[in-house]
Amino acid sequence: MSTTPSAQPTPPAARASDRVPAAPAAPAAQPPRPSLGVPVGRIPVVQVSPVVEGGAYPAKASVGERLPIRAKVFREGHDAVNASVVLTDPEGVERRVAMTALLPAGLDDWEASVVLDQEGPWTFRVEGWSDPWETWVHHAEAKLPLGIDVALVCLEGQQVVSAAAEAAAASGHNGDAALLRGTATALTPDSPPEELMEIGLSRSVRRAMAQHGPRELVSPTPDYPLFCDRQRALFSSWYEFFPRSQGAYWDDETQRWVSGTFDSSHERLEAAAAMGFDIVYLPPIHPIGRNFRKGPNNTLTPGPDDPGSPWAIGAAEGGHDAIHPDLGDFESFDRFVAKATELGLQVALDLALQASPDHPWVRDHPEWFSLRPDGTIAYAENPPKKYQDIYPVNFDRDPEGIYAEVLRLVRFWMERGIRVFRVDNPHTKPVSFWAWLLAEVRRTDPDVIFLAEAFTKPEMMRTLGKVGYQQSYTYFTWRNEKWELEEYLTEVSRETAHVMRPNFFVNTPDINPTFLQSGQPSAFTIRAVLAATMSPTWGVYSGFELCEHVPLRVGGEEYMDSEKFQYRPRDYDAPGNLNLLLGRLNAIRREHPALQQLRDTHLHHAPHAEVLAFSKSAGDDHVLVVCSLNQHEVRESEVYLDLAAMGLPEDAVLEVRDELTGQVFTWGARNFVSLSPASPAHLLSVRSVNGRPLHRAPGTDAGTP
Repeated sequence: MSTTPSAQPTPPAARASDRVPAAPAAPAAQPPRPSLGVPVGRIPVVQVSPVVEGGAYPAKASVGERLPIRAKVFREGHDAVNASVVLTDPEGVERRVAMTALLPAGLDDWEASVVLDQEGPWTFRVEGWSDPWETWVHHAEAKLPLGIDVALVCLEGQQVVSAAAEAAAASGHNGDAALLRGTATALTPDSPPEELMEIGLSRSVRRAMAQHGPRELVSPTPDYPLFCDRQRALFSSWYEFFPRSQGAYWDDETQRWVSGTFDSSHERLEAAAAMGFDIVYLPPIHPIGRNFRKGPNNTLTPGPDDPGSPWAIGAAEGGHDAIHPDLGDFESFDRFVAKATELGLQVALDLALQASPDHPWVRDHPEWFSLRPDGTIAYAENPPKKYQDIYPVNFDRDPEGIYAEVLRLVRFWMERGIRVFRVDNPHTKPVSFWAWLLAEVRRTDPDVIFLAEAFTKPEMMRTLGKVGYQQSYTYFTWRNEKWELEEYLTEVSRETAHVMRPNFFVNTPDINPTFLQSGQPSAFTIRAVLAATMSPTWGVYSGFELCEHVPLRVGGEEYMDSEKFQYRPRDYDAPGNLNLLLGRLNAIRREHPALQQLRDTHLHHAPHAEVLAFSKSAGDDHVLVVCSLNQHEVRESEVYLDLAAMGLPEDAVLEVRDELTGQVFTWGARNFVSLSPASPAHLLSVRSVNGRPLHRAPGTDAGTP
């Protein structure tokens, strides 16, 4: 949907003067402004990440997700530096995590991988500090083997180790204190250099010194915000369908369509659960306007019984807090939500902040809309598309009233069990409004998830993520070439993961992707495999599993007989359906933690221009995806694995299992694949490395984390 205004006559009930009083200022609960800069400390700590707009907004994290925190830490001269991350949980409890210096050493890069275990607002800071122990280790390793300054090196070692022994004793670590006191005593120039090396640099001494060694010139950064969402914000599988189509039928006696209902849609809930989906998303369920209603295929000449677009919200029966009477009442809606919950599903509702000409808002709040000089209200358009049945809301004309009304509506549906909202076209509303609304909801209900349906300019998409959207639609639908997919996977997994969680929908009611318009099952298989593995969150609009593909016009991306404007009952068990494939993909995702995370993703080299290879890892769980991008012909290629990037030995011999077919292969750094339209992809899980079985953590269950 889109909201670029254009004029049209307004029905009598909607006419209003454009002499509207000046709107009061927007509600004051705005996020803090970013600081103007952070002074460099005694030990410089710079380029800290993840930090969003200088700390104005929290970076994204999820429960159980491994979050990399990075910084550059250095100092003058040659003495050693070290660094730590200090995390503060929502209760104010601090814990320190050691950072590791990354290679090459001259770039001063430090990193810690942290896991947050509690929903809510966190903070982190990076502390750089002078490390007398590592300075001494460097001197000892350089001088003792050569017999240089042995007495002085021993004396320096005694001082630094003795200080650590006292710190260990003060903190109640008596065993470490005894070990370190003994070490300090043994560091005398009477011993041979090789013995001094063994005494001072043993594994047990290094461990104890890492914990208790002195930290000097500690230089902390400011505390930067993180927000830890529930796991479903990062990892989820969405299924979209129209309840009015589920169970709809043509009544020969009345010669009219009979709408499906919430109660007749329980069967589709059961099917979505059987296919392993987590979230069922419904287009708007509210009354639909009658003035300027659209007919089949977006025509301007509807028949008397055409249902209209659900996004043309509002009629005599009510607006955004009402249910279309053809779908049922609130009791049937509650039964629908309860059935979904029983099946382990969550229901996502569409939040479309716009109105049909018949919406009660048009009558009661004409100041909420854009008025032309002739007194008409502007309708929505996205040239060349026109939406004469939809009026965009003008958030600048009464921000206080509009803000309050939207928050009321969101809480209204939250009270009916809705914890997930798909927001229609958020990029056509002020970002400052979303920052306010999302902060208000998060303040009291941090588990509520908002998905931004913003197919728009990159900076707007990212900024919506920055101000609080937990998930975002993406450009995946239009990424088909190998170079495009590799570039985009790198972007979403590394460059924007701290601000924008991608949701890879394979299709939507608005988007019939060109790649799928051949109707080949191989095309649908390829796109499903890519979406389900490239992103921890993906989505399917119903009809995809039946390979629906006919476009309204050649070169366009609209579906013929679009469900947005008419009933589309389907036989979901028709021959050739992809129900089993979708179910298997979701099962693989649940079985493998590697596919439930976004950041630990690596591309691998396949020389063929139509073979894509990448891997995902989580601990000992490694999944390799090798997928053909050609839906018509066999594609063969070598695949060269970057085993080191996966944390595996460079000479590793891997036993891998194709999770789609059950076949077992032996792979190494160089491999060969042959991919056909009947079997266009391998989803390979690493079962053993050099004969050693891997014991990975189990994936999530089918519940609602």
